[in-house]
Amino acid sequence: MTTFRSLMAAGVAALLTTAALPGLASAEVTVLGWPGGSEETALRAAVEVYNALPNTADTDKVELLFFNRDGFYDKLQADLAAGSDAFDINLIATYSIGRYAPFMEPVDLGTDAEKVFGKPILETMQFEGKQYGVPTDLSLHFMYYRKDLIDALMADDAAKARYAEIAKKYLGKELAPKDPDQWNWDDWAATALYFTKAVNPDSPVRYGTVLQMKNLLFNMMVFQSLPRSYGADWTDASGKVTVDSKAYRTGLELYKKLYDAGATPKDSLSYEYPETNAAWTSGQIATALQWNAAAGELMNPDTAPAVAEDTAVVAPPSGPEGRKDHIHGLGLGLNKSSKHKEGAVRFLKWLASENAALAYAKAGGSPALAPDVVAKIAADRPDLVKLGEFAGAYGYVMNGATSAGALSVYEAQAKEFTAYWAGQKSLDEALAAATRTMTDLLKK
Repeated sequence: MTTFRSLMAAGVAALLTTAALPGLASAEVTVLGWPGGSEETALRAAVEVYNALPNTADTDKVELLFFNRDGFYDKLQADLAAGSDAFDINLIATYSIGRYAPFMEPVDLGTDAEKVFGKPILETMQFEGKQYGVPTDLSLHFMYYRKDLIDALMADDAAKARYAEIAKKYLGKELAPKDPDQWNWDDWAATALYFTKAVNPDSPVRYGTVLQMKNLLFNMMVFQSLPRSYGADWTDASGKVTVDSKAYRTGLELYKKLYDAGATPKDSLSYEYPETNAAWTSGQIATALQWNAAAGELMNPDTAPAVAEDTAVVAPPSGPEGRKDHIHGLGLGLNKSSKHKEGAVRFLKWLASENAALAYAKAGGSPALAPDVVAKIAADRPDLVKLGEFAGAYGYVMNGATSAGALSVYEAQAKEFTAYWAGQKSLDEALAAATRTMTDLLKK
């Protein structure tokens, strides 16, 4: 990481040349986007639409850049701080706006933007009362499940009996199968174990779930809704770090129990978003806690022919504190060092229009849209309707999760929690190390 940071401090202009990115020299507006997944696919589609508009001048046409996901935010921070003009528009997120605001300029998106997104969603891209970007995607998590498998289980008395035996053996309690919309975390775990061939040789699929366990900060966002539903938070009201808690221990131990039992692939310690999608589309997974952005791929017969028709989603399972769903917004804003600000602002204003938002959504993006706007695409993207429902009912932000040190906190958790899941550290060691690092980061 030190080598990467020192390289990036010199600016991406030295690393990303026009030879490596054909066509860059002829474009006026360069957008640094989020690499991989539906966000990249949707952004590419939106840019194609914009560049083809008859009133888009050649000097305003947009070219795209993408960093690697690993270390993305550190590389972006280094470039912005160095005053790089290699890109005019860059990614921002709810949890990083305060970190980047000194190097960006607020933007006026026009009065129609609120009609497209609604005031609360625009506020996910605001800092100190100023608008710093267009909210392109709202991110939270769905519990994906195979409804054909669940329906068959619920209709089979012998299968129900086997399910109860497995729950008793692994979880210490007899449980009966439930509608996934009624699951608590034990119900989900029992279901995952039942649909695991290593546990139940009669399972019609190989794995009951697929866990994102790679040492990566974004995987902590997926995981933390489990301990949050047990009352977890990063700090208490006095600012004391509370990660070493019964709630976090419960969540961490449940993940490890499933991993050790073979309910998720053994290489899950290297899994994140794309590996989870690949596992799901193989047809060998029964459940998966995954980003809502994946719905466009996992529920599409063209991209997931083996499972799309049988894939359904609900909100994450409940704990003693109810259902909880991590939420944040991703968007695009204006680099203060841009040499093409007028063209960049024109693109951002267009991106905040209804036509652009619908084009972005049709291409698989996940914008949170006002009810009358989302209604126009609800038949093709019912997940976007659920996106708004779940965000309003279950969305949360941890104490300290919008601070300057928030991303580093997620990185510290990823390092320690993955080490525990991999058997490299005990639970006590992992939580003690996370507590020390988080205490240092959150007092700044």
